[in-house]
Amino acid sequence: MKILLVHNDYGKYSGEEAVVDKMAAVFSSLGYDVAQLRMTTAGARESIAGKIRGFVSGIYCPSGVKAMRKALQHEKPDVVNVHNLFPFISPAALRECKKAGVPVVMTIHNYRLICPTGLFMRDGGPCELCLERGNEWGCVRYNCENSLLKSIGYAARNAVARLRRHYLDCVDVFACITDFQRRKLIQAGFPAEKIVVIPNSVNVLDNINKPTDNGTYIAFCGRLSHEKGVDIIIEAARRNPEIPFKLAGAARDKDLVADLPANVTLAGYLSGQSLSDFYSGARFFVMASRCYEGFAMAILEAAAYSKPMIAPDHGGFSEIIGHGSEAIGVLTTPGNADSLSDAVRNLWNSPQESTRLGLLANHKLINNYSTDIIAQQWKRLLKQMAKR
Repeated sequence: MKILLVHNDYGKYSGEEAVVDKMAAVFSSLGYDVAQLRMTTAGARESIAGKIRGFVSGIYCPSGVKAMRKALQHEKPDVVNVHNLFPFISPAALRECKKAGVPVVMTIHNYRLICPTGLFMRDGGPCELCLERGNEWGCVRYNCENSLLKSIGYAARNAVARLRRHYLDCVDVFACITDFQRRKLIQAGFPAEKIVVIPNSVNVLDNINKPTDNGTYIAFCGRLSHEKGVDIIIEAARRNPEIPFKLAGAARDKDLVADLPANVTLAGYLSGQSLSDFYSGARFFVMASRCYEGFAMAILEAAAYSKPMIAPDHGGFSEIIGHGSEAIGVLTTPGNADSLSDAVRNLWNSPQESTRLGLLANHKLINNYSTDIIAQQWKRLLKQMAKR
């Protein structure tokens, strides 16, 4: 079987690109022949001409449509796996798959099919206005991108794709990464019978079942940005000066980390052994995202090291971490520094509970989110699609 992976890379390497690259490796490990159609946004927004091109291309990109047509003719795939199409491939390219009679499975990384920004977020909290009203006008009215040109462009490209039914008519299966996403797509009018849930995954480490020590700091790993709630984490650290915090990741907003309390250390962007050591040395991890997020990979990455996660009780966080006796971490009130501060202090002062939750996280990773298990779910789906 041959799979064509289709993705428009973002300006900077992101978690979504990492997932696409991993899926290519997973498909290859299953014995499939993998071809890729990749475009990139890198450098495209650095000039006015580039911004205008991105604006127009998101609605209809002739070069992207042509590239899809040529890839289908040259590669002759059995299934097309689509990820991000904006801006230089465009949803209109899906029509080429329909014409060629090649089935399409679209991996849903975020909420872009029903929210122009893809975040379901406005004014520092979740926003589902475009979903509730069934149109994209709210993105323009509230200038959700903090740039009227971008807000209009994002709203326009979503509106055209929706009105021309590019997704509904040309995508055979929508592969959501959480059940929360699945429910939102159904609410937006996508047919339930065309939606499946296949989560993201991480590799199981050799020492995954071994007990770990309690760690010497609380950790955050991800983009240091406002939507990730890093300022809420810093405030929780400020209220618990006796507890050390370490934040790993690239700082997109320098002002956000300009005035740090003494117990907060910036570890910078980490990879390889440095990143492994960072995970190993933490007692537990914390997230405070203001938006729902698609799938918080940091939860699984921490679980690979037997570390639990404190996270907001909304979106995919709730179902991955869980509630009650099956919880693999602690859920807090979204956007609330008091709730996060209390949870941090309570878990830090209960090292045995932290260890217990970490081992439960290990167990859930092995049984629900390991690469081998998720690969088999993809294998069954692709086999069914090829038969069609």
